[in-house]
Amino acid sequence: MPRYKLLVEYDGAPYVGWQRQTNGLSVQEVIETACEAISGAKVMIRGAGRTDAGVHASGQIAHADFARDWREDRLRDALNAHMRPHTVAILSAERVSDAFDARFSAVRRRYLYRIVNRRAPLTFERGRAWLVKRKLDASAMAEAAMLLLGRHDFSTFRASECQAESPVRTLERLDVDRNGDEILIRAGARSFLHTQVRSMTGSLAQVGAGKWTPADALLALKACDRSRCGPLAPPDGLYLEGVDYDNPYDAQTSAIAAT
Repeated sequence: MPRYKLLVEYDGAPYVGWQRQTNGLSVQEVIETACEAISGAKVMIRGAGRTDAGVHASGQIAHADFARDWREDRLRDALNAHMRPHTVAILSAERVSDAFDARFSAVRRRYLYRIVNRRAPLTFERGRAWLVKRKLDASAMAEAAMLLLGRHDFSTFRASECQAESPVRTLERLDVDRNGDEILIRAGARSFLHTQVRSMTGSLAQVGAGKWTPADALLALKACDRSRCGPLAPPDGLYLEGVDYDNPYDAQTSAIAAT
């Protein structure tokens, strides 16, 4: 069965998250329903990251197997036509080898968190950023972020319902930059714990507000204690920005398999 890699964008506000659930509509269900509509059979898709309710994506990756060959642009357009008026879009569809797995072939997930730091309420960005009215010191936040880099036990920044076998992760990137009223936090790692980025963001905001020092953020990390985490940042500002794959899994490289 031909396998296709899908680049997916969505506004996560209307959904219970990426993964199918019994308590509401998920992004996965929207796409699978469209797949079934164009193929006449049930199609299961696998995503690179299971984003939570309200979390957005500009670069989610999924794969799906179809019973017939599709021209890539026609598959993209057909899926998009059947997903209207949902706030989900397939940006591209690419034929890949059976060795490609959207989740397990990924070597890095990249997240963006957007904070709008101003007194005035959000208008255009409502539901797409976290409004923080108190002035934040982005330089102090960046200093604290640097202390969280590397391989650590991230239990402090792990949701109590996280199902990961181990709380140990290697955080490759955690950048904090200010652009006018907006503070952008970019995180990169092979994988993240449940709510890890939102938890770290909430703690960095404590530093930016002057309630913590950068050293306090490091002490919170080393405590490996969820009660030491700062307030959980809301899902509104979080985006799955991209997923990286080192190997060129495409139709011409099906021999890659066991790497």
